Amino acid sequence: MRVIALNGSPRVVGNTSNIVMEFLDLLNRDGIETEQVQLYGYDLTPCNDCRTCEMRGDGRCNDEYDGFNDLLARLRAADGVLLASPGYAGAATGVMRLFLERAQLTLAMGDNALRGKVGAAISVSAHDGAESAYGELCRWMLMNEMLVVGSHPLPVFRALNSPQYGEDKGAMKGLECLAQNMSWALRGLAGERER
Repeated sequence: MRVIALNGSPRVVGNTSNIVMEFLDLLNRDGIETEQVQLYGYDLTPCNDCRTCEMRGDGRCNDEYDGFNDLLARLRAADGVLLASPGYAGAATGVMRLFLERAQLTLAMGDNALRGKVGAAISVSAHDGAESAYGELCRWMLMNEMLVVGSHPLPVFRALNSPQYGEDKGAMKGLECLAQNMSWALRGLAGERER
């Protein structure tokens, strides 16, 4: 089993990436292979609604040069997907939103490849925006017919500078719960559930 995490933070080392690493470490301890991808490492172009993906029907975007199709291929190969973003200006970061917008059309017009995959979301903000970003990420996964796992409390963190996220005890508890629930769902889909 494999989970890929898409990190929408512009910081390579910061709250979001550290939270994601803690989450992936919990999955690794449970025998699940993981990978984190920094979306800001790509120079993604915005969707221009050219509908070439609809004409092609192969689940690929017409822009073959910015790494977007490679990212989609990695999502297709994974069993689970984690979307993580800080909340900026009341929503997920621009690069995360750009990826989600472009992927939504490409997947809908192509192979609907994320249908039935297990999804989860994490967000963080110093003040406002984490809840909105979390909802945005979950809604996107639901639109792609993914099986979205949750937790109680939600993994919505309040933190400014890393590692301040660790002080949010409720969100840390939610992170552990989210990892357990994702592992449980992945194993259940694979016919290995023991819980």
